[in-house]
Amino acid sequence: MKKLVTSILSLAVVAGLGFTAAASAAEEGETPHYPINKPREVNWSFAGPFGHYDKGQLQRGLKVYTEVCAACHSMTLVSFRTLQDLGYSEEQVKAFAANYQVTDGPNDDGDMFDRAAVPSDYFPPPFPNAQAAAASNNGAAPPDFSLIAKARGVTRGFPQFVFDIFTQYQEGGPDYIYSLLTGYQEPPEGVEVPEGTYYNPYFIASASLAMAPPISDGQVTYDDGAPETLDQYSKDVSAFLMWAAEPHLEDRKRTGFMVMVFLLIFTGLIYLTKKSVYASKEH
Repeated sequence: MKKLVTSILSLAVVAGLGFTAAASAAEEGETPHYPINKPREVNWSFAGPFGHYDKGQLQRGLKVYTEVCAACHSMTLVSFRTLQDLGYSEEQVKAFAANYQVTDGPNDDGDMFDRAAVPSDYFPPPFPNAQAAAASNNGAAPPDFSLIAKARGVTRGFPQFVFDIFTQYQEGGPDYIYSLLTGYQEPPEGVEVPEGTYYNPYFIASASLAMAPPISDGQVTYDDGAPETLDQYSKDVSAFLMWAAEPHLEDRKRTGFMVMVFLLIFTGLIYLTKKSVYASKEH
């Protein structure tokens, strides 16, 4: 235990020194660190060891994705049949999938053909290939959204990352996506951004990005009475993308909790066994 504490403290000191050095470099006019602003933390329903997905929120997030994001961003690793986990019936999933066209084949003549999607199919991409996607988006192909919530995240500096070890913070991706979607603003005085880009201090790679603000208040109609605001849209689609990246999160946390309970009981039994074996007994 003492060695573990010493190791954690050593890592914290090293991280602190690195953070100080980076801050000094920024003050000397070197390349600034991005993102400029740290992502805002959202109180997600799936956070923590007992977190769970809000199916109503996931359904709203799917609606935002299909009506806004799907025009540019693919989600080719997610099949339609998994949407039943969001609370949809098999018939609803079939009807939803039928709205999409997928390429199949070859047929008996050796030709590829288009048909209506079925639940076993995956979300089709909006562009036929990466080159077409890049050509339609100023030379940069929009990233696939299947795993974006796990692939994106901002490294949290000292001392925050030390606390994250104990709190099991794993919501960096959704926090980043939410912050990015709600973070568009006019550049501050004295800051110039390249033409055709948009200032966003939460963007992880630069001070601006080529994607224009994708969504605004009132753009998507909700059927459950939830607020139709940019803030709500951003939360809902971020939660949906987290589910897409880790659909078995609830099962993982449930299994992890049972394993921890088992280990605690097992540790107690081992202790009692050791105490009994090594106890001083009269013979």
